[in-house]
Amino acid sequence: MQILREAWLHSAIELVRPLFTEKHYVIPECHVSVGFASTGVRSGHIGQCWSTKSSEDARNQIFVSPALSDPFAVIDTLVHELVHAVDDCQHKHGKEFKKMALSLGMKGPMRSAGAGPTLKIKLEAIASQLGPYPHGKLNAPSKRPVRRDRPRAKCSECGYQVPMLKKFLSYGPPICPKDKIEMEPVGNWEEV
Repeated sequence: MQILREAWLHSAIELVRPLFTEKHYVIPECHVSVGFASTGVRSGHIGQCWSTKSSEDARNQIFVSPALSDPFAVIDTLVHELVHAVDDCQHKHGKEFKKMALSLGMKGPMRSAGAGPTLKIKLEAIASQLGPYPHGKLNAPSKRPVRRDRPRAKCSECGYQVPMLKKFLSYGPPICPKDKIEMEPVGNWEEV
């Protein structure tokens, strides 16, 4: 029988729990699953933890991006989100988060803090113990659609800018309310 990815993630939590306990941090009971952050597919966020206040059953809910498939990357992301769970998302990436993260061996800017050299060795051993992550990487589109330069008008004197609606482009650029001169067209005015 194949292990489900959520079971793998829960097993990972149990295997990293001693790292937290050693530093006197208690990982609360939480749900962990695979899913995109609330900021969407294109945000680049690879994990997210929701506070107990957001959950009907008063448990933290952690999501690991389906774009991750490397066991170490998944556990590294999970540890970051577990720090949020320990704090119940109270201090975001502030000094309390930083204190916990650094004591566990994480490094880097706190918004993207990951395993430092010593913690990396421990997490790689845990990843090896867990075996392959039972998940196929989801290749979600990461590029934002190309947007045309929205038409606007700009005053050559004071720099004041105003966005233009397509239906009014045929009227031409408006008059600057401050300098009382015709503003210059900026962007794509061809869509008349």
